Amino acid sequence: MAERSTAAVDVADNSGDEPLAAQAAQATSDGVDTQNGRAADGPMPDKDGERTNPAPAAAPELHSGHKLARRYRLEECVTRVDGFSSWRAMDEKLRRAVGVHLMPADHARARSVLAAARSSALLGDPRFVQVLDAVEENDLVYVVHEWLPDATELTALLASGPLEAHEAYQLVSQVSQAMAAAHREGLAHLRLTPSAILRTSTGQYRIRGLAVNAALRGITSETPQRADTEAIGALLYAALTQRWPYESDAYGLTGLPKGVGLIAPDQVRAGVHRGLGELAMRALANDGATASRQEPACTTPDELAKAVAAMPRIRPPEPAFTAPPEYQHTTYQQGNYGRPTPPGGNTVQSRPVAPPPPPLQSRTGRALKWGVAALLIAALGLGSWQLADTLLERGTQKGNSGTNNNTNTGTDDSGEKKEPTPLTIAGAQEYAPDGKPQNAENVSNTYDGNPATYWRTKSFYDGPEVKIKDGLGIVYDLGSEQEVNGASIALKFGGAHTTLTLYATDSKSPKGSVGSMTKIAGTTTSETALQLTAEKPVKTRYVLVWITAMPHAPLDDFSDPGYKQAITDVKFTG
Repeated sequence: MAERSTAAVDVADNSGDEPLAAQAAQATSDGVDTQNGRAADGPMPDKDGERTNPAPAAAPELHSGHKLARRYRLEECVTRVDGFSSWRAMDEKLRRAVGVHLMPADHARARSVLAAARSSALLGDPRFVQVLDAVEENDLVYVVHEWLPDATELTALLASGPLEAHEAYQLVSQVSQAMAAAHREGLAHLRLTPSAILRTSTGQYRIRGLAVNAALRGITSETPQRADTEAIGALLYAALTQRWPYESDAYGLTGLPKGVGLIAPDQVRAGVHRGLGELAMRALANDGATASRQEPACTTPDELAKAVAAMPRIRPPEPAFTAPPEYQHTTYQQGNYGRPTPPGGNTVQSRPVAPPPPPLQSRTGRALKWGVAALLIAALGLGSWQLADTLLERGTQKGNSGTNNNTNTGTDDSGEKKEPTPLTIAGAQEYAPDGKPQNAENVSNTYDGNPATYWRTKSFYDGPEVKIKDGLGIVYDLGSEQEVNGASIALKFGGAHTTLTLYATDSKSPKGSVGSMTKIAGTTTSETALQLTAEKPVKTRYVLVWITAMPHAPLDDFSDPGYKQAITDVKFTG
């Protein structure tokens, strides 16, 4: 029987998402060097790891338009090497671009690729390009992963020159921390090349091909932590110098001169940040070489991450402001337009123009100045008198009544806005309009003050037995009628978007539909911390937290991977 692992929507139908652009950036095509037009997973130095077995099987002969699992439509082949192929595809169910690795099921590495993909998917770290599916079906093995159309390969960034110090610091800091987290879970990369590092439009670095790229190439290592640490050092060296720290040229970068060995970055290029250069040498000194300033070599990503954290923080460069161009006087003179130019005459008038007289120096100008001054003095006097009269009248009224006439509930006596007041939650219960609650016994975990406890939804696999809900939520009892103006909600799973809305309802067990309730606030986010603010406070005792879309989340302690969400903490303000 064919083995399959596909995700299904548990609560919300994502068919309303806008389709992604069909022509996604080549920077996100896994395994393609956009600078050289060849496979970026080219030969690596021997220190990176060694291949365990060659791949005699040929890559499957598929074509654009072929559909896998009646869902993933292949659009463009970006790599065909070593018996496997990589594609840009379209997930027609969720209407988004994805990447797909394909190989025959009888390929010598098919089992190890499936195992590596499933292990990587369980990590669920957003700093890595996520594995979305790993499938064996119809004599094919394929791995589906995220496709980031707004990201750029480090290969493309280095093609235009070395990175400035702050950007190189962000690169080594984010990559070393991510790989340290992966190794704590027993996962290695072994193919950390410039084409495996992506920089998003927000400045975040993401790593693709964790465990999977090495499995596709049949690469293993007896010291995976040292191999990944040295690879990070090579990335930092290349970012500082725009040179590959080995004698061979690779990834569009020129190697070091032959026979001189590994030389410090500041000897390759002037102006290199000294601390970052020493850090690159410590990461590359895994073969027994002496690191700069006699500092010990970094042999694991965790040691490298700690060394980066111990450095003085490198500030981003100040933005450069260009001065506006000076005003240019034109050569056009009034009355000359349309007149013929005499023979031999210059087209530009050389006759000097008499400067205008200083403003307001005539008799009329002086009279105007005195008139304006008199009007300003009269206006200031009248305004001061009216202000004093108003203050005296207000003080008299307040003294007679003993109260302040300011009735604005959103400001205090000084006109400043009041700080939001936390509201107490007296109780809560799950709201499922179809009469099928999913986790009613854990509702109290959302307001017990413990971030480790949570209420969660369920997730399902594809199949005719799955009934998609309109939504799921929790009704909170505030004890008495309160003015609600916002809420802070902590979620367990990030990644793709979560859609969440607050409604005011008439009871703890509302009978009507959500459409009949009063909306307080709502948002769609990919973060795990939400801050909702109402445009206008709503008076109510019962507040419904209603979820209508959820991200694809990994396997947790209670359910399989799928479309699901969990709420760890809810707080309301009034």
